[in-house]
Amino acid sequence: MRWDNLGESPSALFGADVVSRTVDTPEFRGITFHEVRARSIVNRVPGASRMPFEWTVNPYRGCSHACVYCFARKTHSYLDLDTGQGFDSQIVVKVNAPALLRRELAARRWRGDHIAMGTNVDCYQRAEGRYGLMPGILTALRDHANPFSILTKGTLILRDLTLLQQAAAVTDIGISVSVGFLDRELWRTVEPGTPAPERRLEVVRTLTAHGIPCGVLMAPVIPFLGDSPEQLRATVRAVAEAGAGSVTPLVLHLRPGAREWFMAWLGHHHPHLVRRYEAMYADGAYAPKWYQRRITRQVHELAAEYGIGPAHPGEARRVPPPDTTPGPATSPGDEASHHPAEPTQLTLL
Repeated sequence: MRWDNLGESPSALFGADVVSRTVDTPEFRGITFHEVRARSIVNRVPGASRMPFEWTVNPYRGCSHACVYCFARKTHSYLDLDTGQGFDSQIVVKVNAPALLRRELAARRWRGDHIAMGTNVDCYQRAEGRYGLMPGILTALRDHANPFSILTKGTLILRDLTLLQQAAAVTDIGISVSVGFLDRELWRTVEPGTPAPERRLEVVRTLTAHGIPCGVLMAPVIPFLGDSPEQLRATVRAVAEAGAGSVTPLVLHLRPGAREWFMAWLGHHHPHLVRRYEAMYADGAYAPKWYQRRITRQVHELAAEYGIGPAHPGEARRVPPPDTTPGPATSPGDEASHHPAEPTQLTLL
């Protein structure tokens, strides 16, 4: 694999001592863990990104959540690993992440900028239950009073509730849970390795009850499968009932690596939608602006109805504010002047 030689140059991502373990327990059956020693753990976000933060920490690469739409799938190809099943089952574990982070936070050149986690793959995926890297990472951030945010679908974050409370007492933190829909059949096929949506909403409820502000990234809204008015209403209502401080919709986007895997899934489970998707995403990775605006407007109206709203800069969720770049002409009956809030779309890191 490509990292076999990465330790030979000063710019290497990992050291040369890679240990691969295939685990055959019920929880991890079929998953191979590649234990590596990272050369650095605080990574700068590419300059072209629209993310509202500059630094990230990602203790894992690959994700057993196996979301078929995951935009991070392409990153597995950088290591000559499969972006399909390989991404789901070949998990790179940066075993020295906590100690390395503590060292980097203590460096004179570090200025205490905000650090985002969970922006590439989920730091609370199942591998975290085996390796337990996040307690050390959170402890280092707490000890240095360094602001941070976490985006997750994992319920394992509740294990670290006390650390989160301690960190919140000394610095600015933000937690966001990803819940795009409630449909259980859709969840079972499109996000097969994740906790059920209602369990993720219980995470929101628990964190909020313990004084940790928590928002919901309603992601992804999946065209023709999870975007009906009834589905959007049910999801926003459940988000509000869970006590979320904000909800921000994110329409499905299909970057290379994810696009091929998602379209194969679509052809197997919903073949009648393949042509509609080919038309909708004919111009690139993102759905048309008019469609994004429509979903954003519907969700924001529902959020206002249920007493919650979209996130704004400075709130705990730390996800991008709505994009205000003018888009192409809208579809009939969907005038841009009626929709001051542009859609929120993340850029692949």
